[in-house]
Amino acid sequence: MNHILDELAWRGLIAQSTELDALRTALDAGPVGLYCGFDPTAPSLHIGNLVQILTVRRFQDAGHRAFGLVGGATGLIGDPKMTGERTLNEPEVVRGWVDRIHAQIAPLLRFDGPNPATMVNNLDWTASLSAIDFLRDVGQHYRLGTMLAKDTVARRLNSDQGISFTEFSYQILQGMDFLELHRRYGVSLQTGGNDQWGNLLSGVELIRKVEGTTAHAVTTPLITKADGTKFGKTETGTVWLDPQMTSPYAFYQFWLNAEDADVVRYLKVFTFRTQEQIEELAEAVRERPAAREAQRVLAHDITSLVHGVDAADKVVAASRALFGRGSLSELDPSTLAAAVAELPRAAGAPGDLISDLLAATGVVRSKAEARRAIGEGGASVNNERVAGEDAVLGADDLLHGRWAVLRRGKRTLAVVDSEA
Repeated sequence: MNHILDELAWRGLIAQSTELDALRTALDAGPVGLYCGFDPTAPSLHIGNLVQILTVRRFQDAGHRAFGLVGGATGLIGDPKMTGERTLNEPEVVRGWVDRIHAQIAPLLRFDGPNPATMVNNLDWTASLSAIDFLRDVGQHYRLGTMLAKDTVARRLNSDQGISFTEFSYQILQGMDFLELHRRYGVSLQTGGNDQWGNLLSGVELIRKVEGTTAHAVTTPLITKADGTKFGKTETGTVWLDPQMTSPYAFYQFWLNAEDADVVRYLKVFTFRTQEQIEELAEAVRERPAAREAQRVLAHDITSLVHGVDAADKVVAASRALFGRGSLSELDPSTLAAAVAELPRAAGAPGDLISDLLAATGVVRSKAEARRAIGEGGASVNNERVAGEDAVLGADDLLHGRWAVLRRGKRTLAVVDSEA
């Protein structure tokens, strides 16, 4: 599989495109400049954005020139949503989010070596543009009928809320970005999610009208779970790239919990594993599903990409330690805090009976059951078997002076939190 388009097709990463044969010819002729844009409408990107970043990285690895655009200008407007008007964020808030998103993209594209990526901000070419110049130089190339026919715009026009001129103008701003990058850097390809198809075509058409040259667009499919439910959501909300919003441990666990029906597709989309490697993991899913080999590879690969190998190794160690296959005392405070965040918990202090704490946390249903579990050797504190029914929590049992992990059997866990 030598051609980038063939690889994208095998990975299921092409939903819509302008004329693919023409794009293939352009890619074969030499390095092509391509970009994908990300609007700072939140403090962090989420795992859905990874599809686009990693698609750009695949082009970069194939020798093409990669550009990441963070929309300091378009982030002040916001792409129209199906559900209604966005809340406009203050400029200083958006500026802060631009910096945060830059930092999230930086580890995922290569910014050194012989073919470095380039980061740009569309505020650089819009901040000084007057409204008159915008209307005369860009607006004149747009036809109202085409803009009104865009799916999101049409739906909003037929809703009770309607659509403001502010959000209606978004597609012009995104088209202008493509034109500006084409002029400055020779960029001729834009990628994006399939919901961005109309905006991508806006730039393709603008370049054709203004410059008389051909530009290209490719969209990736929106990722869903095999059962049709929304991808990238958990009981606690969106899975973010920012470690302060979704801890590396929770991030890892999201991928580790992928269903067998989804995991091979996720490996294709979110990792750089080869076709041969992924086929071997697919066979493991079929032949040894209980081992969850594919899920463990998926979770470690993506956590390493986003948070670094060291963070990925720490969360693996935390997962193992929670279930008795490693030392809880060796986990740093932030990793341990994330690992126990979703466990049932109860307050506790040195001197409390372990049997009382087992019942208080819900590891067992009663104090009598707790005493039986201890007597049978089936209860532990920090992976150390509880010695007797009158055992108490010691000060040394509080990891980092705060937590003690209780376990009954192999998989029933809870945490004692001295600060709860």
